[in-house]
Amino acid sequence: MSKPLLLLTRHFPEAVEARAARDYATIPNTADTRMTGPEIVAAARKAEPAGILCAAGDALNAETIAALPESVRIIATFSAGTDHIDLAAAAARGIPVANTPDVLSVATAEIAMLLILSAARRGGEAERMVRARQWTGWAPTQLMGVTLEGKVLGILGMGRIGQALARMARGFGMEIHYRNRRPLPEAEAQGATYHDSDESFLGAIDVLSMHIPGGAATRHWLDAQRIALLRPGAIVVNTGRGSTVDDAALCAALESGHLRAAGLDVFDGEPRIFEGYYSAPNVMLLPHLGSATVETRDAMGFRALDNVDAVLLRGEAPPYPVK
Repeated sequence: MSKPLLLLTRHFPEAVEARAARDYATIPNTADTRMTGPEIVAAARKAEPAGILCAAGDALNAETIAALPESVRIIATFSAGTDHIDLAAAAARGIPVANTPDVLSVATAEIAMLLILSAARRGGEAERMVRARQWTGWAPTQLMGVTLEGKVLGILGMGRIGQALARMARGFGMEIHYRNRRPLPEAEAQGATYHDSDESFLGAIDVLSMHIPGGAATRHWLDAQRIALLRPGAIVVNTGRGSTVDDAALCAALESGHLRAAGLDVFDGEPRIFEGYYSAPNVMLLPHLGSATVETRDAMGFRALDNVDAVLLRGEAPPYPVK
């Protein structure tokens, strides 16, 4: 019996591609760039694959999905987020969409903690100074930041990533507050303080770490009005979705000094980055590294392939469907 055809829209980790090649006739993307929507459609129409393994940022919009051949029986994304896929369009075609939850929480929380530390201790500025050969030696007032001990960390979206970050931050002596639609059970909250309004939450914290999904409902959640509610000298970190931040408002608050610093791993419209961030000295910028560990990326790929296996090899529903 011939192996099902699987279209890979990206170059995936070696172990993931090896497993895919073992069980499927793969149509690889050997370039180190993502395929555009028309390129995905062209490759799919030419080969007529049974499944598509895609990744965050791929253009699986309504137009792309509508043009896919009838052969496609599953879209599996190498990501927890699904805002790059038009779920309604896939449902209309009867194509199940599956993702990779629960395997990238610790890795993403580590990046959030890295950004918090870098912003608080001016790590980005210091590294750039040394690389530019501008460091002239230790000085009593050079690049003074703030310590995290005793500071209040506000976690916007206390899901798995937020809870992992809270565990790390407690080790630095930080007090944890969080904003959710509803309070967590105490076993998950672990003593963290719940806020039921943006006003009380933002006014109580020294560091804001954002972990909310993208989409129309959360677009520019952190706008000028909410930034004004933060304490003077607060720090903002975002490892969730770039669309949740009003970039112009954040840059203005950094320039005015209302915010001490920011750390960003995600950007609205990435890889395009808001121009103001390039010249802001008090912002740490990372290229979407949240899940970028060998262990996590392999686990994501294997989970994505678990979804494909269920549908294409066993005729079952995917274990991690997006509803």
